[in-house]
Amino acid sequence: MLPEVIAPQKTISFEKIETAIYTSEEQACSAVAEEIADLINKRQESGQRTVLGLATGATPKKVYAALIQLYVSGKLSFKNVVTFNLDEYYPMKPGALQSYHRFMEENLFNHIDIDKNNCFIPNGDIPQEEVKAHCEAYEKKIEEYGGIDFQLLGIGRNGHIGFNEPGSHVSSATRLITLDHLTRFDAAYEFGTLANVPRKAITAGMGTILKARRIVLLAWGERKAMIVRQAVEGPVTEFVPASYLQGHHNVTFVLDESVAAELTRKKTPWLTDEVAWNNGMIKKAVTYLALTLHKPILKLTNNDYNQNGLSDLLALYGQAYDINIEVFNQLQRSITGWPGGKPNADDTHRPERALPAKKRVVIFSPHPDDDIISMGGTFQRLVDQGHEVHVAYQTSGNIAVADDEALRFIEFVKDYNAQFNIDSPQAEHIYDEALKFIQVKGSGEKDTPELRYVKGIIRRGEAKNTCRFVGIPPEQVHFLNLPFYETGLVEKSPIGPADFDIIEALIRKIEPHQVYAAGDLADPHGTHKVCLDGIFEAMHRLKNEAFFKDCWLWLYKGAWAEWDIDLIEMVVPMSPDQVLKKRNGIFKHQSQKDGVVFQGADSREFWQRAEDRNRATAELYNKLGLAEYAAMEAFVRWKF
Repeated sequence: MLPEVIAPQKTISFEKIETAIYTSEEQACSAVAEEIADLINKRQESGQRTVLGLATGATPKKVYAALIQLYVSGKLSFKNVVTFNLDEYYPMKPGALQSYHRFMEENLFNHIDIDKNNCFIPNGDIPQEEVKAHCEAYEKKIEEYGGIDFQLLGIGRNGHIGFNEPGSHVSSATRLITLDHLTRFDAAYEFGTLANVPRKAITAGMGTILKARRIVLLAWGERKAMIVRQAVEGPVTEFVPASYLQGHHNVTFVLDESVAAELTRKKTPWLTDEVAWNNGMIKKAVTYLALTLHKPILKLTNNDYNQNGLSDLLALYGQAYDINIEVFNQLQRSITGWPGGKPNADDTHRPERALPAKKRVVIFSPHPDDDIISMGGTFQRLVDQGHEVHVAYQTSGNIAVADDEALRFIEFVKDYNAQFNIDSPQAEHIYDEALKFIQVKGSGEKDTPELRYVKGIIRRGEAKNTCRFVGIPPEQVHFLNLPFYETGLVEKSPIGPADFDIIEALIRKIEPHQVYAAGDLADPHGTHKVCLDGIFEAMHRLKNEAFFKDCWLWLYKGAWAEWDIDLIEMVVPMSPDQVLKKRNGIFKHQSQKDGVVFQGADSREFWQRAEDRNRATAELYNKLGLAEYAAMEAFVRWKF
């Protein structure tokens, strides 16, 4: 392994907008809330009001929570604050579950001392012939209050801010707009199905936003990394409305590490600044260079390094050949058909230990199908190679079952009971109540406990079927049903001690040598991230236990993305037959086939996403000059 060296300093910026990158969403939101609070307090001291422009959706929620905390602690008052929200769906009644009026009341206004008469939100419940006049009046009202002092923004995956979709003019004012297809897809989970998502919205215009004296845009998660890079580093274009912010005099993009990953200073930092050339950075640079030039690693030349911003590497370490060999060997050593360790083998350069030959393994699956989708080939290998494999399903996954699937199950049970004269009053009550609710359920309405129970049984049965298929005995299948998940809505409760206790108890009981967990931060609804936080907390509690020193945590990715190849520490190859077996395992989850509830913008079924991703990983290794496989599943070891 090559020694760490600091390269000569260089300062080149590709960013056309100021960006602030935080290690976590929580830290970022706390910093933004403090800035807002400082502005409000300073203006109150001088007898002035503060006019805030506010955004909705999941992105700013923790900012609002932090502002509420400042108010509760007596550090902030909103008595002299006026707010204008960016947008509202149209048509939309103020009290509807998906209404931004309701969102703001539940997430901010009902918890602070603001005068509700000073809270302005576009009205989505007026006749269409009145919309134009309403929008003009909204603009005038902002002007009457002296304009926006501080505008808070999020960003859509297509670059929209507010609901200014691609094609919006830089000078546009508040208006009715037709929503982009991707925007509607991303909102579908809030409304139950895409068909229920409104096709229009009222939004403050780009011109309205750009008049604000201070603008802060928030963005979190891998799924928005590419659009953030386009907005920050790309050209100003109507096709990425957020890029218009490049022309503002006082704007900051506040990002977490995952959404900043595609920025040049993160993706290829050797092009922008001094670099600590440690092993990870060298591996990152060499694999990037090989893939960019479409050359195997061992064919990279000194000239390739010099012409692509990596002359520092040659100056520090010598010939390209030596660097190439080192990185190539590291990649080759990450490939193993023995994810639990190969018995009686020299494990010096293997990703897993040889001993103990038979390991106790816990695979944590956030939903009842993530185990087979994300690491089905590795799952099967661990079982076939004789390890004691436990599967822990962290949540019921009930909200991802369509109502018609639940109805089919209810009808089956009721017909079965009637056919064989089975008298079960309690069961009949549950199914009757679930059936009644389905028949009157409104768009996006919260499922009743009875319906959630039915949907949970469906997913539990599918998970059991998968475990039977793989070869896991029933006593090694654990359904944790973490409480944070059981809200009946996409929006979950915060994870807490009750959840941590359940996870901790299972790990303590099994005392595993290996733990596998979903490290996928691109999950659009956040459950994977929350479940991972629960595992981290439980393992932190157990760190002083005797068994823990022999416990390794391996992270897999979910259905949305794969690890960058320079981060991968273990990759398990699959033959064509193993790929087909994994596919058949995924098929056991029938409720998640043929157009699932939260499909998102990707129309592929989960088995297709998994196969395409695993095939792409294998192709990357092949492009870098390593052996060619049908598919590969990749893992990163988390070191506490």
